[in-house]
Amino acid sequence: MATIKDVAREAKVSIATVSRVINQDDKVRDKTREHVLTVMKSLGYQVNVNARALSTQKTATLGLVVPDISDPFFACLAKGVDSIARQHQSQVLLCTAQNSSNSEQQAIDSLLQRRCDGIILYCTHLADSALIDIVERYSNVVVVARNIPEIAENCIYLDDELGGQLAAEHLLALGHSRFASIMSELPIQDPKLRLSGFKTALDKHALTLTEEQVVYGTPDQLGGELTVNSLLKNQQTFTALFAYNDAMAIGAISALEEAGFKVPDDISVIGFDDIYLAHYSRPKLTTLHYPVEAIAKHAALLAINKHTQLDKTAHSHRYQPTLVERQSTAFTPTTAPKQSLNENQVERQN
Repeated sequence: MATIKDVAREAKVSIATVSRVINQDDKVRDKTREHVLTVMKSLGYQVNVNARALSTQKTATLGLVVPDISDPFFACLAKGVDSIARQHQSQVLLCTAQNSSNSEQQAIDSLLQRRCDGIILYCTHLADSALIDIVERYSNVVVVARNIPEIAENCIYLDDELGGQLAAEHLLALGHSRFASIMSELPIQDPKLRLSGFKTALDKHALTLTEEQVVYGTPDQLGGELTVNSLLKNQQTFTALFAYNDAMAIGAISALEEAGFKVPDDISVIGFDDIYLAHYSRPKLTTLHYPVEAIAKHAALLAINKHTQLDKTAHSHRYQPTLVERQSTAFTPTTAPKQSLNENQVERQN
């Protein structure tokens, strides 16, 4: 097995120069770095990651905790984090933590023990107080999809309330006045804020959404089917449905069509997230675009900069959703077309 001395001898440079290349020292000239890396590859030299971490205080790893990597939303989140990691010659250590705060805490502890250069968290069960405690002890931890004032500078989130408002305004502009909603049953901020924004927009038109018209379930396609079946079983009448996310919306469309309703002729359905499946569902899904990949990249960069102390911001980082109009929403039969939203907040697709 080749050693650092072998590399230095073959490359005709000092051991110190090889060490600087290994430790990614910016002072090494590009030509020298490329030459040393070529020699390392030809000799089959393997960098001792643990030794490099001790000398540089960097492990060249980013940690990521998500609930379920099979969910297209979280797959997109992981893709964004990975793209930034690659730009910084780092790898992503991925942990999935489903169904409990204990599993989330165990995943975080595992990444902390591995001394990741940065950690990105998307937690659905850990309380704000637990996340505050973690961030106050480890400044390179970034929390996604939470707005926690005490650790605002380490939070990146979407304006979910605005998303709910945009969804309602779109449906109102189409002439709808009878609504229902299916929301995630998870104890997180997102469903509360999205529903709050939706209700706020309805209030402005003297319309309401009763408790009976809102059903909670798992944030997946099965959850969408079951919640819609519950609405129909309880004889709730509605012409427009607001779903917590695209997965629930797609499940809802399936359940509605099985019950004999046509989407959007009888009932309009609007989702949230704009996952890739939204474009391929039938009908194509009208939804709120969640810039998840951009948020993921921002979170990864922020975690890296927190680790290197390059980031000194003292405020949270908020993104805004935009409406993507496709084919699952339509005017009610008696409604004439009219302007709906600010054009900057709308994208129309066929």
